[in-house]
Amino acid sequence: MVEWMHLPGLSDYAATLAAMEARVADIAAGRAGEAVWLLEHPPLYTAGTSARPEDLTDPDRFPVHVAGRGGQYTYHGPGQRVVYVMLDLNARGRDVRAFVQRLEGWIIAALAEFNVTGEVRDGRVGVWVTRPDKAPGPDGASREDKIAAIGVKLRKWVSFHGISINVEPDLSHFDGIVPCGIRDHGVTSLVDLGLPVTMGDIDSALATTFGRVFAGSVPAPVQGRRGAGPSGGGG
Repeated sequence: MVEWMHLPGLSDYAATLAAMEARVADIAAGRAGEAVWLLEHPPLYTAGTSARPEDLTDPDRFPVHVAGRGGQYTYHGPGQRVVYVMLDLNARGRDVRAFVQRLEGWIIAALAEFNVTGEVRDGRVGVWVTRPDKAPGPDGASREDKIAAIGVKLRKWVSFHGISINVEPDLSHFDGIVPCGIRDHGVTSLVDLGLPVTMGDIDSALATTFGRVFAGSVPAPVQGRRGAGPSGGGG
């Protein structure tokens, strides 16, 4: 069983990261089981291990945190579902590529619950949707927007960090960075696509599809309580 925890309010990034690292250590030591945390952060930018300084185009706009995960710059904020995934790959197969592909497949399966076709692209991290409602690019190809990001790290083959899905964030907040180093494509959200999806809706879709992708794992969602969650209760 994977313990699912929903954290209310906006979770402080540094406190959540510290709690996640502590949980990963406990999982690796056999003191705790696997976990999935569902949360939102206040507006902020995170820098992955491949982040380039020139991709932080507005450094004074929001706090910038060094995340330690793979990838480049990304944005977190209200209206975006952040999912921290702490799974033990010692028991699930020590294959980083296969694990990332499963995360991609999980996002795609969750989006399909809303009849949204998510796709992956060679050389581009994350999950994308085509935008036939937008004018084609200079090469005549259909426009594509990013709807979900992936950034993970492994410690003793236990995963942490995870995925983020844009439900209804302020998309202008992405303007302060070059998201994941990609300049030629945009960012979208479920609501931007015209779908009245709530956080509760995406959480249900993630729970429904998790077991299909991560075989043998049945999510058991529980509600976090103020003062009991890994962020110190959120705010």
